[in-house]
Amino acid sequence: MNTIILIRNRAINSARRILTSSSNSSIFRPPLLPHANDFLQPRLNLNHTNNHNPFRILGFQGFNVQCFSTSVETRVNENNFERIYIQGGVNVKPLVVESVVVKEEEESHVEKQAWKLLKDAVVTYCGNPVGTVAANDPGDKLPLNYDQVFIRDFVPSALAFLLKGDTEIVKYFLLHTLQLQSWEKTVDCYSPGQGLMPASFKVRTVALDGDTREEVLDPDFGESAIGRVAPVDSGLWWIILLRAYGKITGDYSLQERVDVQTGLKMILKLCLTDGFDMFPSLLVTDGSCMIDRRMGIHGHPLEIQALFYSALRCSREMLVVTDGTNDLVRAINNRLSALSFHIRQYYWVDMKKINEIYRYNTEEYSMDAINKFNIYPEQIPFWVMDWIPEKGGYLIGNLQPAHMDFRFFTLGNLWSIISSLSTPRQNEAILNLIEAKWDELVGHMPLKICYPALDNEEWRIITGSDPKNTPWSYHNGGSWPTLLWQFTLACIKMGRIELAQKAVDLAEKRLPVDSWPEYYDTRSGKFIGKQSRLYQTWTIAGFLTSKLLLKNPKMASMLFSEEDYDLLDICVCGLSKRGRKKCSRGAAKSQILV
Repeated sequence: MNTIILIRNRAINSARRILTSSSNSSIFRPPLLPHANDFLQPRLNLNHTNNHNPFRILGFQGFNVQCFSTSVETRVNENNFERIYIQGGVNVKPLVVESVVVKEEEESHVEKQAWKLLKDAVVTYCGNPVGTVAANDPGDKLPLNYDQVFIRDFVPSALAFLLKGDTEIVKYFLLHTLQLQSWEKTVDCYSPGQGLMPASFKVRTVALDGDTREEVLDPDFGESAIGRVAPVDSGLWWIILLRAYGKITGDYSLQERVDVQTGLKMILKLCLTDGFDMFPSLLVTDGSCMIDRRMGIHGHPLEIQALFYSALRCSREMLVVTDGTNDLVRAINNRLSALSFHIRQYYWVDMKKINEIYRYNTEEYSMDAINKFNIYPEQIPFWVMDWIPEKGGYLIGNLQPAHMDFRFFTLGNLWSIISSLSTPRQNEAILNLIEAKWDELVGHMPLKICYPALDNEEWRIITGSDPKNTPWSYHNGGSWPTLLWQFTLACIKMGRIELAQKAVDLAEKRLPVDSWPEYYDTRSGKFIGKQSRLYQTWTIAGFLTSKLLLKNPKMASMLFSEEDYDLLDICVCGLSKRGRKKCSRGAAKSQILV
């Protein structure tokens, strides 16, 4: 495979890129994007005022979205955030990008159908593609908000386009959603924090003077959502996609733009804001992620922690090193170290760990307490004792004082593998568990969003008798085909391609016949969901992304993160002067990683 070597030489007043390659090289060249002056500026819904937009605060009203594109100083190194390459007084960062052309193979009839459906779901704004609608069922007369572009839902669509070589739609999406960041939306006269990314947006046409009409982008920050919950994961997904864009295309200029760097820092500052919580994990409420209804995941749900960890690692690669970002980089590394230790140590369960919990002493008061969160052994559900295999394990769904949620949440566990939040040994155990419990977690359609389902009194109390989240339906144990691409990515990372291929083959037989549903119901995922939308875009995109990754597994390395052993050597306690013991990262590494 041919290699392109990009050497970035940055002096104080100039920045140049030198591209060297073989004259006969066959390399991936992304489509040319419009000149900065040709890029149409988005307009927001004129019915809402903006008090929080950082560019308005800076006095850049009416700016063109590309006018802030500029060269930058040294990027944070992927392996050691404090390392800066200096040669002859000039900052130098060698970057090696391998050719990323996906192997041209004959597409099946199902793949061709899926690509047509995905392209039909594309939304344009001012003549440019900016995303895909959540669902595009021509027979659906009441689409609710399924006709909007969701940040979360667009990620598999974006990856499918990127892996295919179509980069334009992803770049426009990233820039336009950035413009929507922090616009004031309120619930009961209260505005969310600065840096929040919307859950979704819709292109609307509004009438101006006379017969003139103009397109506007109308974002939803949760003020219209069921439950009125702001999305915690939108900003995290945006960061993850931003890194993926650079990795796959080799074009890092988007990351380096001043407006993008500003938006990135705003998301990070919102997530890293100090509060009352004692844990390094993010404290969030029910309904703030993919499971957007009441399902008992309030507190510190695994899904958010895994995405948070991944977004922090992605940000560390993309942040520009300046005097103004040193504190932020330090905060990121401290949080990464504490979060990885916390999740690996306290969220992990296997037969050995469950037996330890089973014998816990309670009401322990000391710095050396073993049962640190006062977990009562009676909380261990009977199903988990017989369900967990001898050679498998997983990360539990939630951890709070006196509460462990032992349910298996697929997205959180898969993304822990992808981001290396879990250890290599834990990664293997998670996939071992999925393979051993294939009938329960995959069945007729991959993959269960969580296992097991809440039922009877537990369902009535925890979900509030939610008629949509009945047992083995929707978020309550339903099967979601969109999880297929993340399962494929995790399997490729761990060298278990045959497991991913088995799941993809299963989905390929049913999805086109069933009109690409949003989710499936029943214990084994045998029936199309009772309220499932058809022609669900992220179902289609998840399938296509999985197929593309399986055809060229080397591409997967651009989307996952390897283990960072340096993180376990960073002690963030720093409280020994107050008589508190420091965490032993060396001990943690020897106990967990070996």
